[in-house]
Amino acid sequence: MFVSYKWLEEYVNLDGMTPEILAEKITRSGIEVEGVEYKGEGIKGVVIGHVLEREQHPNADKLNKCLVDIGAEEPVQIICGAPNVDKGQKVAVATVGAVLPGNFKIKRAKLRGEESNGMICSLQELGIQGKLVPKEYAEGIFVFPGDAETGTDALKRLALDDAVLELGLTPNRADAMNMLGVAYEVAAILGRDVKIPETSYQPGTEKAEEYIAVQIEDREANPMYAAKIVKDVNIGPSPLWMQTKLINAGIRPHNNVVDITNFVLLEYGQPLHAFDYDRFGSKEVVVRKAKENETIVTLDEQERTLSADHLVITNGSIPQAVAGVMGGADSEVREDTKTILLEAAYFSGNTVRKASKDLGLRSESSIRFEKGIDPERVRLAAERAADLISRYAGGTVLEGTVEENHLDIKPKVISLSADKVTKVLGVSISKEEMADIFKRLGFSVEEAGGKLIVTVPTRRGDITIEEDLIEEVARLYGYDNIPSTLPEVTGFTGGLTPYQEKRRKVRRFLEGAGLSQAITYSLTNDKKATAFALEKSFKTILSLPMSEERSVLRHSLLPNLLDSVAYNLARQTDSAAFYEIGSVFLKVEEQTKPVEKEHVAGAVTGLWHKNLWQGEKKPVDFFVAKGIVEGLLEKLGVQEGIEFVQSERKELHPGRTANILHNGSLIGFIGQLHPSVEKELDLKEAYVFELDLHALFALDVPAIAYKAIPKYPSVTRDIALVVNKDIASGQLEDVIKKAGGKLLKEVHVFDVYEGEHMEEGKKSVAFSLQYLNPEQTLTEEEVTKVHDKVLKALEETYQAVLRG
Repeated sequence: MFVSYKWLEEYVNLDGMTPEILAEKITRSGIEVEGVEYKGEGIKGVVIGHVLEREQHPNADKLNKCLVDIGAEEPVQIICGAPNVDKGQKVAVATVGAVLPGNFKIKRAKLRGEESNGMICSLQELGIQGKLVPKEYAEGIFVFPGDAETGTDALKRLALDDAVLELGLTPNRADAMNMLGVAYEVAAILGRDVKIPETSYQPGTEKAEEYIAVQIEDREANPMYAAKIVKDVNIGPSPLWMQTKLINAGIRPHNNVVDITNFVLLEYGQPLHAFDYDRFGSKEVVVRKAKENETIVTLDEQERTLSADHLVITNGSIPQAVAGVMGGADSEVREDTKTILLEAAYFSGNTVRKASKDLGLRSESSIRFEKGIDPERVRLAAERAADLISRYAGGTVLEGTVEENHLDIKPKVISLSADKVTKVLGVSISKEEMADIFKRLGFSVEEAGGKLIVTVPTRRGDITIEEDLIEEVARLYGYDNIPSTLPEVTGFTGGLTPYQEKRRKVRRFLEGAGLSQAITYSLTNDKKATAFALEKSFKTILSLPMSEERSVLRHSLLPNLLDSVAYNLARQTDSAAFYEIGSVFLKVEEQTKPVEKEHVAGAVTGLWHKNLWQGEKKPVDFFVAKGIVEGLLEKLGVQEGIEFVQSERKELHPGRTANILHNGSLIGFIGQLHPSVEKELDLKEAYVFELDLHALFALDVPAIAYKAIPKYPSVTRDIALVVNKDIASGQLEDVIKKAGGKLLKEVHVFDVYEGEHMEEGKKSVAFSLQYLNPEQTLTEEEVTKVHDKVLKALEETYQAVLRG
């Protein structure tokens, strides 16, 4: 929710408080302010100019030579390339010395031989996003209304001297998705009153019921529908003050009627829709469920196929809008519209969400219906919009409102015990202080039987039980005023469980290896939920997700972890190494609850070693990632029985992927991302791993046994073996270890060769073997005996021969 500071001042006296201080107070009371944006920050020297003359540039077909009054002693000449600039217009002029977004400074210049003393600006050049600019000014300069005063500050007239607070609202705080809701919140924080907009208009002599009737067929999906009729409207631009409020809230202006419905949506939180009455097609509104495969062309000019789950507004036969989501193109308000059918209704959030999801349409209207609107404001919002239409579109509002109302939502009455508040919060707050907090919030309070009886207005649908009231007391009393205390316990010394100790070891090792911890959502979308899954599982789908991107519980940590890697690389970070320890959610049978298992996953890309002055750069490869995993397993004491077996996984490179087995059981995998996945995520070569910590931590690990440092020297022998290409080095290593017995202490691969001097279908694998007897110095005969045994075992098992 974007909240204009200057607009908020119209409802609550902020007493000159800075936007930053206000943001801090709102955040400390429980609603996070994610940022404060100063709309015209860095811009200066932009004034309103009056174009006195315009003529074609003598040396350029697409340039205009304009004489502009900027409120100075003499008019100035400005060369302008905008196609819509003309004599008599009031325009935004960046004068010589002005600064525009991006620290772009305006200087005197000559364009094709003609002097230019400034710049006539479009809204985009003043920092307004193109998608928010009214369509008539999308390709040229902006033109002010004729009453704009020449030479005055253009930024002020465009509300670019405003600050916008971005509220990060949780799903339960739908009441703050409108300006009045935020005003109630701020008024409670500051102890001020809320100024409600006044509505007054003179209704016409005709009655609305003579023009329209309302019939609801599905009362559960639509318990209330109200319609008003406004005649003799003149469609045109809305007032500039209204347009700028919409733009600062992230909504593009269209025309006076549509802008008024959007303005009231932002002000009251009540979605409205204006139909062209003459194009509506009948004198009755029938709200019903759509017929299977019925179609409608929505305002975005897309044909939508409906199902029987979708609620539609019809003229008795043909759908004219998808209820709560979007109107139809057939009855939209156009330039020649003269009579308005104004809709104000209460639609079920579940019904609206179903249609929004199925049709792929998410609008400002649907968002508010999904989260819940205030039933008490349905009529109020309709009256407010009718009043504004009569003022700014010249319409005559017909007498009365035609409605069908089966809505039965009453204010909640909750009793609250002061003792319980003290017990829950750990601080003593008097009944008088509590009552004052509730009154500041706009709740009515009485005392009976030693308890506070609180009546909660319908706008606060999130408050239903005693604990909700306690939370309101806590946040308005001030979390900072509640002392921090430790629980009183006896006979408990504390400490980590074995599982927690192992988890801490994992975290410390990976961070010591150079990986940074990431924490991502447990929820993801339908496509990503099963990607990289270590084991097969049915999906766990939320019944009421916040969004489609957060609707399914994950089976793997990697999809969201890779999103974090991609996010960082997109911001000029050339290398990234992340890990995450978190839960995945798996279920063997579809109708059961998921089992929560803890995994660890890592993703690395870019350079592992940078080319410092004395070294060389080393990019990440498979063996870097494998080394991290092997080091982690060694740290956990899980070394015996571990195998890395080449395998194939859908999302990973077919030649650089391995399953990680412990005594034959799958505990994880490692590999390079498949090139198609790298391309999709816009990543360079990246390597990933994921391990089942739940299984790893459950393994019996022998206690650490320390050994004395050997007093006797070791003997190293290197061998290069020629074997078939399909034999993995790990298989050869297993044979070497078994044959080498107690004297063989270390074995590792140091070279693989498949060059032109090698026989077809063969490769050379070189191993370094270290022999050691901790009790005495090894003789040449002892080493040769064991070494020959190793070579014989290799020859018998894999027909391996020494390379000549």
